[in-house]
Amino acid sequence: MAEKNKEQHTTTEGVAHTLSSIELFFENNKKIITIVLTAIVVLVGGFFLYKRAYVAPLEKEAQEQMFMAERYFEKDSFNLALNGDGNNWGFLKIIDEYGVTSSANLAHYYAGLCYLHLGNYQAAIDQLKKFSSSDKLVKPIALGATGDAYAELGNYEKAIKYYYKAAKKGDNDFTAPIYLMKAAGICELQKNYKEALEIYQSIKKNYPRSNEARLIDKYITRVEFLLKKQ
Repeated sequence: MAEKNKEQHTTTEGVAHTLSSIELFFENNKKIITIVLTAIVVLVGGFFLYKRAYVAPLEKEAQEQMFMAERYFEKDSFNLALNGDGNNWGFLKIIDEYGVTSSANLAHYYAGLCYLHLGNYQAAIDQLKKFSSSDKLVKPIALGATGDAYAELGNYEKAIKYYYKAAKKGDNDFTAPIYLMKAAGICELQKNYKEALEIYQSIKKNYPRSNEARLIDKYITRVEFLLKKQ
């Protein structure tokens, strides 16, 4: 019992010593700690003030400017959507003028798709890589479009890489099989029938309710035949 009390006493002394050391540290560094804490408060407050007083009004302006560019995009008028019509801005101007806004971020996505349709594939890649999103539908489309641009440039390795990324990001019966089929198509083009077969089989297994799965047995049979001939 005495030994137990001795242990408790030792522990209490250790805790007291630790607390004293902490108090001493704060006492000796009170000025520095106060400056640091004040700086943090100022930075956080300044950030929210910046977002509210500066970014928010810009965001509203950017959204208004985006209206016509998006309408042109919907009408497949990709050059007008990119560069504007003389009265209304295009996506490129919105990116330049409102770069800190989420609208400018979205404009990178639209600009990338415009360039893709216009055949400027490197510009499409550059714009799409600047677009960031966690959206489960839009982000896969951006990744898949990047894959399309690389495929058009003949960079099949990167094209397949981005198709896989798109399929993984949009892991559903609608988008994933589309990009996996594109990846498999390039594999066949390169006579990489083994990987193509694995992709087709994964579509059949993991996305049986997709449109692509309806005819997947035809692709599997063809690739199996080609694989045997190699």
